[in-house]
Amino acid sequence: MFSLPSLSSWLPSFPALEWGSDLLDSLLQGFIGACGISVLNNLLKIYFFLVCVNTPKRRLEKERLRAQWASLEMVHLAGLALILTLVGTRVASLVVLEFSLRAISMVLSLDKGSLGSEKLQLYLLSQYSLGCGLTCGLSYLQEGAPHRTLNLLLSLGLAALLHMGARRCRLHVCHLYELHTSQNYCGLCLGLLASAHNLPRLLGRALTVAFIVGDLAAVTLINQDFLTTSEAVRFWTPLTICYTLLVIYMQEEERRNPGMQGQVQTVLVRMGGLSVLLLTVGRWLDLLGLFFSLLGEIWCLVGIRTLLDLCEVQVGNLTLT
Repeated sequence: MFSLPSLSSWLPSFPALEWGSDLLDSLLQGFIGACGISVLNNLLKIYFFLVCVNTPKRRLEKERLRAQWASLEMVHLAGLALILTLVGTRVASLVVLEFSLRAISMVLSLDKGSLGSEKLQLYLLSQYSLGCGLTCGLSYLQEGAPHRTLNLLLSLGLAALLHMGARRCRLHVCHLYELHTSQNYCGLCLGLLASAHNLPRLLGRALTVAFIVGDLAAVTLINQDFLTTSEAVRFWTPLTICYTLLVIYMQEEERRNPGMQGQVQTVLVRMGGLSVLLLTVGRWLDLLGLFFSLLGEIWCLVGIRTLLDLCEVQVGNLTLT
């Protein structure tokens, strides 16, 4: 009996369809990474707002944190998602590894138990690298999964819920915290009044877990491109040397220029070093991803200008009375 072939037998013969499916998965991963950045950003804004409440001299910064435009936040989130989609897993893996090495070096140079402005600044500067780490982790964990797109859709739903919850919490605190704490009215505000000083420590632990997963996924994804051990050695040896020199240079530059201009300069130097490395051992397509990565770093820096200014005045630990 004559019968038409099933639709599933035709679909794999179209490369464009497979490319479109990969693009959809990359877009979903980008939005999940952007939501993760947004959650971290909102929690840090809550902490810095509470610091400003207890510091009368920081009234201007408090009003700047309180005045947030919802449309600009959505543009910022969509821009991050698009950038993380276009960066690619290879460049994202390099960004995660570079930041992890820089973070380990900085933490080891600090005193034990220190939770001063240096660590807060590190949390702020980790936002784009966190997004890259989340996309790398998702790409590795979902690789070869039979229902990858559905899994990513469910993950995006959870990430969106966390994003909206963190955003509502920030808006609530910025507008009602002072009123509610003065009247002993709100459980959320009273909880922050009692234990807000623990927020940086909790964020530090969460970021540690996220970057450990991201680093393991990044190393695995990069090694997939090598057929032999000698090829891997030819890549990892200059990469390790380049990263070590970059870390040493970045620490000196951040001490000399702690402001916003200094952070932009360090981003340009880091991306310039990675571009030289990729010209030697990478692919031409990686340079395009590196350009989008530069945009992502600057995009995140623009959104945290007020918080970086607060770090410059040595915020230190939060103390509520």
